[in-house]
Amino acid sequence: MFLEANGPRELNMAQTEAAQALETILESEYQDRPIRCVDCNENFIWTAGEQVFFHDKGLKNEPKRCKPCKQAKNERLAAIAAAQSSGVRQRIEVSVQCAQCGQQTTVPFYPSQGRPVYCRSCFLAGRNGSAEAAQM
Repeated sequence: MFLEANGPRELNMAQTEAAQALETILESEYQDRPIRCVDCNENFIWTAGEQVFFHDKGLKNEPKRCKPCKQAKNERLAAIAAAQSSGVRQRIEVSVQCAQCGQQTTVPFYPSQGRPVYCRSCFLAGRNGSAEAAQM
């Protein structure tokens, strides 16, 4: 393949060119794909280059979050870790949309993926309604 290399610099350049050619071939196998973010429910594009990166790193699952939501999640996790390491109990307040009435509210926890979150009035109404149904 490389018959005459006049030193390590030319060999490195040839390796770089070969790697770029391989990446171009891999990128042509992949197409940009729209994915829905599990946090904000907005579509984002998973580019062919990102798919090549996932393939190169051996990652099997596609991303679930858009870049802003992924960054926000990482910041939340870092804040939790910092609070735990310092021993300070930190009060959490997360802004969410009620799954029943659609009103914007805050909750004192990080919602679990795929589970509905309710405002206080809808939560209490649902709790009272299930208690009344259990008594009958």
